[in-house]
Amino acid sequence: MKTFKKVYIEITSVCNLACSFCPQTSRKASFIKLDTFNTILDQIKPHTNHIYLHVKGEPLLHPKLDELLDASYAKGFKVNMTTNGTLIRKAGPKLLGKPALRQMNFSLHSFDGHEGSTNRELYLADIFRFVREVSEQGVLVSFRLWNLQRDEATSEETRRNRETLELLEREFALDYRIEEKVLPGSGVKLAERIYLNQEHEFEWPSLQAPEDEGKGFCHALRTQAAVLVDGTVVPCCLDGEGVINLGNVNDTPFSEIVESERANNLFYGFSRREAVEELCRKCGYRKRFGTGA
Repeated sequence: MKTFKKVYIEITSVCNLACSFCPQTSRKASFIKLDTFNTILDQIKPHTNHIYLHVKGEPLLHPKLDELLDASYAKGFKVNMTTNGTLIRKAGPKLLGKPALRQMNFSLHSFDGHEGSTNRELYLADIFRFVREVSEQGVLVSFRLWNLQRDEATSEETRRNRETLELLEREFALDYRIEEKVLPGSGVKLAERIYLNQEHEFEWPSLQAPEDEGKGFCHALRTQAAVLVDGTVVPCCLDGEGVINLGNVNDTPFSEIVESERANNLFYGFSRREAVEELCRKCGYRKRFGTGA
């Protein structure tokens, strides 16, 4: 039986932002129902103890987020959540004191990625207020700035990032500039249980992207799998449109889906360092893993 470090469960396909780095989904706007969520938890339980409540969509939009966390705890899961953070003032109380919650990831690059953002200081102040409280409850916090450019950044991009970094430095009373400590792809500890990670901006895979020779390695169906809000199982968190549709948990048990012929072809293909799926051959993220296992 395949086991995973994590399984992504998309609890909504809806997002409140329209960020330049994140293609809008063409799928139906939907929120997972509690009974459906519980059914999925039961199906994935033999395969993992860790779930991530996103693929596309903003998880803090879910009106019953607190109940989803309670259900996760009742079935023995640890929960990681990634959010743009804009709704944390309203949704934060649903998260505090929830024993299932293991880690919160805040995509701070969402502020500059969304054209309508207006007040960086207020945006971060709301997040900082929540982080102070949730970190005291033992929850890990990761701030993400995944917007570094591979070519020389413009002065405007550098200025915007510096504004965010200055606010972080002030909040956590740092006696150094973060740029002095962090290299792309790495992180720095800001305080107990609180970290900042910076990374280059990546492109979501698309069938419209150019295809390469397909060599390389990926952890899809090796350390992770994902279930979209409609029950579609995909091999990784980057297949946000369900292109590699392995099956649907509403029709077929998750255990059977991840051992299906198509799933095993993908899995053993990467064992040979070959991407057998078209979308995988058009995914730049695969190149981050090189050819090693």
